[in-house]
Amino acid sequence: MNLTATPFASVGFFAPPVAASNNARPNVAGRTDGVNAFWWTIREFCAEQLLPYVFADTEDERSQYTLVVHQVTSRLRQDATPAGSDGAVVIDGQQCRTYTDLVELICDRVTDQATATLWAGPAIGAGTANAFVRRLRSSQRALSEIIRGDIPDRPGRRISTEDQQVTLVDLHHLMERAQRFVTGVVLRAEMERKEAAGPGSLLFTMLDELNKYAPREGESPIKALLLDIAERGRSLGIILIGAQQTASEVERRIISNSAIKVVGRLDAAEASRSEYGFLPAGQRMRATIAKPGAMFVNQPAIPVPLAVEFPFPAWATRQSEVDDARPPSSTDGESQDGTFPAGVPLPDDAPF
Repeated sequence: MNLTATPFASVGFFAPPVAASNNARPNVAGRTDGVNAFWWTIREFCAEQLLPYVFADTEDERSQYTLVVHQVTSRLRQDATPAGSDGAVVIDGQQCRTYTDLVELICDRVTDQATATLWAGPAIGAGTANAFVRRLRSSQRALSEIIRGDIPDRPGRRISTEDQQVTLVDLHHLMERAQRFVTGVVLRAEMERKEAAGPGSLLFTMLDELNKYAPREGESPIKALLLDIAERGRSLGIILIGAQQTASEVERRIISNSAIKVVGRLDAAEASRSEYGFLPAGQRMRATIAKPGAMFVNQPAIPVPLAVEFPFPAWATRQSEVDDARPPSSTDGESQDGTFPAGVPLPDDAPF
């Protein structure tokens, strides 16, 4: 990859805003310098047809109320007009500045007999419409802080990989429903950007807990997007890297399209699953007793998996590892007390 062993020249950090904050301060506990708060405006939500990603649970696509989702998405794109410079919209003369305002307007239009046909679609029963309303209302708590039009817009709030070498999006403060929304919307935007730009530079996309976004059972917009990336992403210059505890819970077609597989310590029951068929029986057994850092790598250039030991990070990865009183490093890169710069003892034990 021709990468030099130096810090990345440009890194973008994005975090959700603090709840109930009018200045959209990023919700981070440690580093605050260089971290941008991200959110989507109500205008973007309507114009870019983001409503389906609100219903990203895997069981949703098997329900009839998804017909209502697509009908409402179309109405929002057609009827929403910008109001002011903060991202608010006006729909049928009613201004929506918050996600709650938009949800209430949609629920009124879908359940009102005078507008139900236009907003929910023809031949949609009351039970289907009510199922849509219940699920939409339940999203308010999770999404109100990241879909809004009541605070001044900022140029750095939009998540993008164009302006930096590495982009990190922090989701751990968000509820699971909001995590799915952010993941789906960001992946879709980057996929569309790469399709328009053509296969030039590579875009590496890493998702932690891939089984949460592309589970084996059910369908969802995010799963369809990840499957599309797995099947034709390499031709577009998009490389998907997934990390999960159990590969057996990930969509089979995504696993089968993986060119490189890396396996760490496994539970005995998980190791017996067919997804690990590339490991010989002896290596499967060794994987159940492997120590931290020991991994098996399977890649096309070598016909057998290789046992490797992943090194400890050379630098502190959390605040507790930082020691201001650390002795100066010696010339060979180790500190004088025989530890890594992060304060981790040298791993002199065998990996198995």
